[in-house]
Amino acid sequence: MSNAELIGQDPGWVIALKGVLIFAVCVFLTIMSVWGERRIVARMQQRSGPNRVGKFGLLQALVDGVKLALKEDLIPKAADRVVFVIAPIISTTACFMAFAVIPLTGQVNFFGHTTVMQMTDLSVGVLYVLAIASVGVYGIVLAGWSSGSTYPLLGGLRSSAQVISYEVAMGLSLVAVFIYAGSMSTSEIVAAQDRLWFAVLLFPSFIIYAISMVGETNRAPFDLAEAEGELVGGFHTEYSSLKFALFFLSEYVNILAVSALATTLFLGGYKALPGLGFTEQWLGGWFTLVWFFVKVLGFFFVFVWLRGTLPRLRYDQFMKFGWKVLIPISLAWILFVATLRVMFQQGAPQLVVGVFVFSIAIIFIGINTLLDRKKVDVAKALRENKSSDPDFPVPVIPNSRTEQING
Repeated sequence: MSNAELIGQDPGWVIALKGVLIFAVCVFLTIMSVWGERRIVARMQQRSGPNRVGKFGLLQALVDGVKLALKEDLIPKAADRVVFVIAPIISTTACFMAFAVIPLTGQVNFFGHTTVMQMTDLSVGVLYVLAIASVGVYGIVLAGWSSGSTYPLLGGLRSSAQVISYEVAMGLSLVAVFIYAGSMSTSEIVAAQDRLWFAVLLFPSFIIYAISMVGETNRAPFDLAEAEGELVGGFHTEYSSLKFALFFLSEYVNILAVSALATTLFLGGYKALPGLGFTEQWLGGWFTLVWFFVKVLGFFFVFVWLRGTLPRLRYDQFMKFGWKVLIPISLAWILFVATLRVMFQQGAPQLVVGVFVFSIAIIFIGINTLLDRKKVDVAKALRENKSSDPDFPVPVIPNSRTEQING
């Protein structure tokens, strides 16, 4: 039976218990992720990290959450009180909703009932996740606007521009997956990777998605929406106590959500590593949950690794990279994959396919060569001009007291 048929037979108590378990697992992983990130970054920076509260400091994140809850809950006088309170709830709720269509296991025995650890199996499940991710940014935008302060507003505007830019690239990176899987259902995409993971078959799509998901989650080096050197704290500057804790929770749950989607679409989901398929039957099928979270935590380590390694990008560099690099490459890759797929489906001779691939490779090398030459020419022209002006926009500074007063 398919996942959709199994889920359709679930009684109400199974659905409710699934929801509670998924929520509990997400909250638990968030607590452990905060601890893990602090420990990993500490090792990268030759520090100890949290090691006082509990064994190995495991209870540090839990204690920090209690401390946040006990702090004074302030609402600025100029804030829109209703929107100010609703904004963190929107961000947090959207992150948890993304897990509704992610298959965490194969068929398992759930208290005597055969089912899968998935809330629902929509035929357009991936589009549902993208839509929910788009809703989540409203929480950030509304938080910045409702605070009645300049820096949070700038952080909210940055975040909206950032998410729109990188969601386009993220959506385009998934088109090749839809073409090869023949479906937008998450369970069917996992089933289509029985022989070969899409991370190998569609490697450029995997790389584009991996970059886009870092930009989507506002994480370093793409955390321009909360750049403390420019915007104090960004969109959540005016938040405290539990409202700030909700934004903190939503950030880490969002990381887990995009990592879970990447695992589902590119790394075979809950399927075991190649050559270890026999382990999928261990523990009555529940061992597939272990494989799923091993892959998710692998993505989380990459998030932490990037934070501890790379400096924050300048905002104009960040937007230029999204619109002028990722999106054009995604469009070209879609055309290439679609053409190749049609050739295979129509039984084109291998010689024709080989000539097509070789021609695309030559064109790609040629374009790269021209771009490299252009960069060299621009750098040479800048050296000849010896101009001290930066190559990014800066505001004009008034020269006289009269200009400062009159604007």
